[in-house]
Amino acid sequence: MVYAITQTCCNDASCVAVCPVNCIHPTPDEPEFGTTDMLYIDPRSCIDCGACADACPVDAIFPVDRLSESLKPYAEVNARFYEERPVSGDVLGSSPNFHNWGPPTFDRTISSDFPALDVAVVGSGPAGMYAVEDLLLHTSARVTLIDRLDVAGGLIRFGVAPDHPSTKRIDETFARYREHPRLTLRLGVEVGRDVTVEELAARHDAVIYAVGASSARSLGIAGERLPGSLAATDVVAWYNGHPDATLTPELSAQRAVLVGTGNVALDVARILSSEPSGLESTSISREALTRLRSSSVREVVLLARRGPEHAAYTEPELLALTRHPDFDVVVDAHDERVGKAIDAAEPGDKAHLLRGVRQERIDWSAPPQGTRRRIVLRFHSSPLEILGEQRVSGLRTSGVESDVDIAAGMVVRAVGYRGAPVRGLPFDEDTGTIPNVAGRVQGRAGTYVVGWIKRGPSGGIGANKTCAQETVAALLDDVRGGAVRVRGGGRKRAGLLRRS
Repeated sequence: MVYAITQTCCNDASCVAVCPVNCIHPTPDEPEFGTTDMLYIDPRSCIDCGACADACPVDAIFPVDRLSESLKPYAEVNARFYEERPVSGDVLGSSPNFHNWGPPTFDRTISSDFPALDVAVVGSGPAGMYAVEDLLLHTSARVTLIDRLDVAGGLIRFGVAPDHPSTKRIDETFARYREHPRLTLRLGVEVGRDVTVEELAARHDAVIYAVGASSARSLGIAGERLPGSLAATDVVAWYNGHPDATLTPELSAQRAVLVGTGNVALDVARILSSEPSGLESTSISREALTRLRSSSVREVVLLARRGPEHAAYTEPELLALTRHPDFDVVVDAHDERVGKAIDAAEPGDKAHLLRGVRQERIDWSAPPQGTRRRIVLRFHSSPLEILGEQRVSGLRTSGVESDVDIAAGMVVRAVGYRGAPVRGLPFDEDTGTIPNVAGRVQGRAGTYVVGWIKRGPSGGIGANKTCAQETVAALLDDVRGGAVRVRGGGRKRAGLLRRS
């Protein structure tokens, strides 16, 4: 029986490298790589060897005949990706469904006398760990891994929703590199507080910053500073038990509104709507679980400026939402464009994912009806003003003929992340990134960036793997070209790092 890739695919392409018939796409050298929601197995070519399932770091690959009820749609999801894609012809007498391998390429060569580098990597999330992995596996570098928190893991530990344990498993792969004999782990060390950029550069041949994008974008509307108006980043930190979390959401109202329809918005909506008993065995913060047990929230509204054909969520995340046993999903039918887009959508289109989801015109002046929890998708509606005097009482939104006030006790903005400046490094306020070319920080030889602080807050966990490969390749090229001076000294310099 053939295999299928499912919801928790991290897109890091570990499965691609081990497939003997090249039937998993897009591959890292194909234009679509990094732009699709996930990777896909061609059922016409899969030979049922299981190598991909063994290699997958997040347990996302299963035989089609063993898919659970909630994952059964992924047999079609995988097959549909190849419906209009031609398959390579006969190769050495093999089946005509065999996917041709291209000629081997050697994008990176390292000579036998390449020096042993001392490299600092700042940030232990996926971007930093993919850079660490590349350095440890493909060079003789000594690496000092630095994180401002007292625990490692970054986005994997504190950003992935607690009810996605398979996704969090990728940290098991990273953990073995944190115990590597050529790596020194320095936790509780913050650049700018305990060590300066200049000091770090003086102690290492090169420094790679993987500090992510931890700030939240604002809506820029009135009432945004009222109690009860929150950033999704704060809510995620709260339910994941982030050490910096100081927020305790007020969950006494029956309705909450999330502005945005990206995967983070879906995560927050799902956690607020799930039965707390189902979260007990997850990594959710115990304080958050206690609060959710007494929550009065019965309806979560996801607000989108554009239509369902342009929604920001990925197909796997919406499929999981619509099949969740704890709540219903409803589409607000306030605008006829919504229903038309859903009806006209072709399989594979974003709007087509909502076929079969109930559409309903909702009276937003009334409290949520019924006892069963539900999540409402409201498209073609922009936030205009957060209402309330002492705290949030609702959200004014655009409607077809007039503005619509949605009564709510909490408004959460989930409209994107933004990088924060690192004291001593250049920063682009418009993009929220450190200016760079292929990971090289402009004007600072030996200083590099990787991940969201390099390219902006786009792409999931796996996108950081190719991003890190580009940055490490730039570092190695700079060493070969003399732009980075290798000074030696090894762990003696690394050992000077300490918390003040």
